[in-house]
Amino acid sequence: MINKEKEGGFISHLTELRQRLINSLIFLALLFVLCYFFSEYIYGFLVEPYAEAVKNDDTERRLIFTALQETFLTYLKVSFFAAFFVTSPFLLIQIWKFIAPGLYNHEKKAIMPYLVLTPVLFLLGGMLVYYLIMPLAIKFFLSFESVGVSTNLPIQLEAKVNEYLSLVMKLIFAFGLSFQLPVVLSLLARIGVVNSTFLKERRKYVVVMIFAAAAVLTPPDPVTQIGLAIPLLILYELSIFSVNIIEKKAAQKNA
Repeated sequence: MINKEKEGGFISHLTELRQRLINSLIFLALLFVLCYFFSEYIYGFLVEPYAEAVKNDDTERRLIFTALQETFLTYLKVSFFAAFFVTSPFLLIQIWKFIAPGLYNHEKKAIMPYLVLTPVLFLLGGMLVYYLIMPLAIKFFLSFESVGVSTNLPIQLEAKVNEYLSLVMKLIFAFGLSFQLPVVLSLLARIGVVNSTFLKERRKYVVVMIFAAAAVLTPPDPVTQIGLAIPLLILYELSIFSVNIIEKKAAQKNA
């Protein structure tokens, strides 16, 4: 009898999880269709850093595509990117509603700040890319253009629609995910995997790992690599501070 009740409870949880995932997918699909109607405007927003970086030079700039389907596929990617970005908080809410009934009140209070902080940090990472890193990176890459005095032929950038979008999306996701470092380290501290002393002693190794990760996640140029590494180093120091606060609260609770 007890086994049947456990089996029934497990099946009901799976059913609830499936329903919440279906709701999230439906919400994502509806937003995808809606975003497709505004895909040209969304892409225009993503192109704005490039347009601002080149508006004062004397060269007539444009974005090109070299395949018939390239622009159409780019608009599909833009639509999915925007829809997924907007759906992420809804997905977190669905996850929270699924796990919240099985948590105690103090566990809910401990997890709730992370659910709020996760999308906020991701948004901050995306804003850093859009307003600072991309303009600097574009100007850095444009500095390699040549009028043809020493190369016989001029070297001029003609950015492809799909490649530009892929670069922007890659950077936004790389920075957004990397900015989750304080959340990850704080959660690890709460379950006792790491502590502030451990993080301080491994600081020199983390510096190397951060610069290595920045080299992998960003294009091979110093602007974007340093632009990702420095915020991560700052976030790591903030993580040590937050872990230290968690330890003091835990010590007071145990006392």
